[in-house]
Parts: sequence; C-alpha cells; structure tokens
Amino acid sequence: MESRSRRLLDVAGPTFWRELGVMLALNLLITVLLYLLGVNYDFLPTLKTCNAIGFSIWGSFEVVRFLTRNRLPTLGVALIGVPGGFVIGSHVAGWLGSTDIVSVMARDPTHQWRLVVSGLMVAVFATSFFIFYWRAEAYRADLQTERSRAAEALQAETAAKLALLQAQIEPHFLFNTLANAQSVIESEPKTAKLILEHLNQYLRVSLGRTRRSSSTLGEELGLIDALLGIAGLRLGVRLRYSVSIPQELREARLPPLLLQPLVENALKHGIEPSLSGGEIRVDAREAEGLLCLRVTDTGVGMNTGSPEGVGLENVRGRLARLYGERGRLAIYRHEPSGVVAEITMPLQRV
Repeated sequence: MESRSRRLLDVAGPTFWRELGVMLALNLLITVLLYLLGVNYDFLPTLKTCNAIGFSIWGSFEVVRFLTRNRLPTLGVALIGVPGGFVIGSHVAGWLGSTDIVSVMARDPTHQWRLVVSGLMVAVFATSFFIFYWRAEAYRADLQTERSRAAEALQAETAAKLALLQAQIEPHFLFNTLANAQSVIESEPKTAKLILEHLNQYLRVSLGRTRRSSSTLGEELGLIDALLGIAGLRLGVRLRYSVSIPQELREARLPPLLLQPLVENALKHGIEPSLSGGEIRVDAREAEGLLCLRVTDTGVGMNTGSPEGVGLENVRGRLARLYGERGRLAIYRHEPSGVVAEITMPLQRV
C-alpha cells in the first residue's frame, strides 16, 4: 500500500498535489463562509456543491489551456472555463446528491437566489484564485528563465575575459622569457638552460590547466614558482622571493589566473622599477572558512596617480561575480616600502 502511494505521488508530481491541497482548502473556506452568512444551511451538501463546481472549473481551465496550447490569455481561458466548469460542476453536484443549481434555476428561476449566490461565489473565488496562481507561476517561470539566461551570459563573459587575460599575459611572458634566454645563450649557457627549464615547467602546468574551469592552489603555485624562477634569473640579486603555503591549503580550489596577475603586478610595478630591487613573498592562510592569499613586495610602492591594470581589474571583477561580497581584492601599502595585494574568497577543498 505504501509503495502504491509513493508511486502515485511520483507520477502526479509535487505541483499537482500542491494545487489539489490548495483547492480543497479554498472550497472548504467558501463552504464555511456560505454557512456562516446563512446563504446555505446544510453544510455537507454545500461542501459537495463547492467541491464539484470548484474542481470542474479547475478541470475546465486545464482543458482549455491544453487545447489552446497556452496561447490564450488567462482572461480568455477564464471566460471559457468558468461558465463551462460552472455548468458541469452543477450537474456533478446533483449527481452526488446535492443541489443541481442549473437544473433548479431552469425550473424555478425566481426563488432560488441563494443557490445563485452560492454558485457565483464558488465560481468567482475559484476563478480569482487560479488567475492569481497561474499568473504568479508564469511570473516565477519567466523570472527563473531570465536568471538562467543571465547566469549563462555571465559565465560566458567570465570565460571570455579569462581567455583574453590569458592571451594578454602568456604571450608577453613567453616572448620576454625567450628573449632573455636568447640574450644569455652564448655568454651564460647555464643560465639560459635554467630559463628554458623554468619555461618548460610553466608551459606544462599552464597548458594542462587551460582545459579546466577550476584549478587548485598547488597547481597555481607551480606557475608562480616557474614565473619567479625565470624572473630571478633575469633580475639576479635584485629579486628575492619566498612562497609559504601550508600543505593542507594546497588542495584548495582556485579559479585559474587569480594569483598570477598579483605576482606579475608585483614584479612589473614593484621590483623592476626599483634600482635596489626587493623581495616578493607569497603566503596563504585560512580564517573562518575563507582562503586569504597574499602577495607582498618591497618595491617602489603604490603610485596613486595610475589606475589599476587589466589584470587586477579582471581579478576584482571575477571575484565579485563568482563569490559576491565574500570575494574581494584589497590593495594597500606595505611599510616601509612596497605593496600588499590580498585575495579573500570562500575556502573550497577538492
């Protein structure tokens, strides 16, 4: 018995049972109102009549919507479904042993005003309810469709911006690295070899990552190590760097190209313009379910007159779109010199 009931629930679906329950409650409410107002003094026959007319109107609405394939406006469906459902429901009520309002009115149209009032109240209440309900359902469906379209458009926009950022970063980095290797290949062949080894590591990790929409912090650190290794060979003693990431955080999920632009920015705007160079530190920590990634440089510091580059703007925008208020990029001064760039985002483990 239990399995049959479960199969029946699965076949009908939650929407049908929700509408059925609301319809039963609505018919009961109308019956109580008619009884309290003294329109009908027999509670059970009135309940039969209300249910017969109410469910007949409901069925007529569904039939009209099906036959017109939902192309008819709700008001048009009501103009067809209410009279038809009222007549059918009245005959069904008579068949159930209650009063057939239509038949009684046909025999004695002058003395049955209470039946007319009760029938009209059932029709008006049922019609108003279904017009409101179906319009609300249509509005929710349209809203969900618009949200889905907006989410798809946002995802496509994010993917396009990521691809653009990769197209901007990687060729520039690749060409500069090859130029550095070429410049020292005769005078310092060991240095050129190390540069190419780091470049090989970078490309191997980078090409594998581009086929996925998400990466891990450990994989991104592979790129950072290669990037800083090449920059160290190019800048020599002018660059010192360290990467301090707890082992348990290396498996955290991380959208690609969030951390690398911060390191690129520290190199380009912090260390390279400084005659004495400086240090870059990359570290991470967990705080209250959030992952905090920080890139600190001791270079020339912030230039308040220049706007953020494309990389930082892209990172800030992607964090906002992916995580809302829980994802942010903060840029602030580091004392005595340099800049701190800090990403905060929800911690998601693989």
